[in-house]
Amino acid sequence: MLNMKIPSEIANAVTILRSGGLVAIPTETVYGLGADARNPTAVGKIFTAKQRPASHPLIVHLSDPSEITDWAREVPVAALQLAKAFWPGPLTLILKKRPTVLDSVTAGQDTVALRIPRHPVALALLRAFGSGLVAPSANRFTRVSPTTAEAVQAELGDRVDCILDGGPCEVGLESTILDMSGAEPRILRPGMISAEAIGKVLGGPVEVFRQDHPTEVRAPGMHHLHYAPTTRTELLATKQLQQLTTTMPVVCLTYSGSPLPENAHCQHIQMPANPADYAQQLYATLRAQDQQQYQCIYIEAVPESTEWDAIRDRLAKASGGRHQPNEGR
Repeated sequence: MLNMKIPSEIANAVTILRSGGLVAIPTETVYGLGADARNPTAVGKIFTAKQRPASHPLIVHLSDPSEITDWAREVPVAALQLAKAFWPGPLTLILKKRPTVLDSVTAGQDTVALRIPRHPVALALLRAFGSGLVAPSANRFTRVSPTTAEAVQAELGDRVDCILDGGPCEVGLESTILDMSGAEPRILRPGMISAEAIGKVLGGPVEVFRQDHPTEVRAPGMHHLHYAPTTRTELLATKQLQQLTTTMPVVCLTYSGSPLPENAHCQHIQMPANPADYAQQLYATLRAQDQQQYQCIYIEAVPESTEWDAIRDRLAKASGGRHQPNEGR
């Protein structure tokens, strides 16, 4: 984490960013690939390094709520209330953008995504840099997001000019994205800040976007295949796992403690039954199993309760829709 040698590393990172380079940044969610949000050449390098389509917008990371109006032209009182409640933290707000915001940052939309990360290294870098940084996850497009500096190196190698090592990520899943640009707030990507927690601040329920419902606003993480290992990944209901038989080299990730059949012939990894702990371990576990040359990664479908929303979303996208939900859970 932040220690005595970090200030010199941050000064070096600031120099790289100001010259249009890319810096991998630790946040509480996942490691981000940072670039100067006002430099079109630097922003373009993000898309090239990640092999990310230009139609996918980026999140601008700030160091203080007072910077919101530098990027957004309309800031509802409700947005300020949420910023006060959850920033720094894993909540991204989508607001109407100022004309000066680069179209490459917003993918040509009239909205911009903003957040303040809750990590001492990220905050120190942002304060030293003095302006916004775009910082999508530091991995190739659709791949598993990195939660350690080593994972960034494995994903991007020399595509990134500098990696700031801030240790393993505390949360482990990307931020909740809340669209505040319309008549009513709406969650476009679930995260570990729940709809209920947001609703308590706003004084009413918050809609959660479903993939089968249209939306005019595009946000990170809305692609149907995302956060995905290269190994085929499938979600199975608990009953299906209990009946699993295979002669292929596979691995099974379960959370419920339900035993697998003796003839399943699969490697078994017990995941935490607590959603926060599960989230923190998920990407590192998927990345490790993806390196073992299994024919398939089978994952037990997690509960349908709201505290598992973000995890269900990531698992559904990691499997590309190949899943069987657990009925009644």
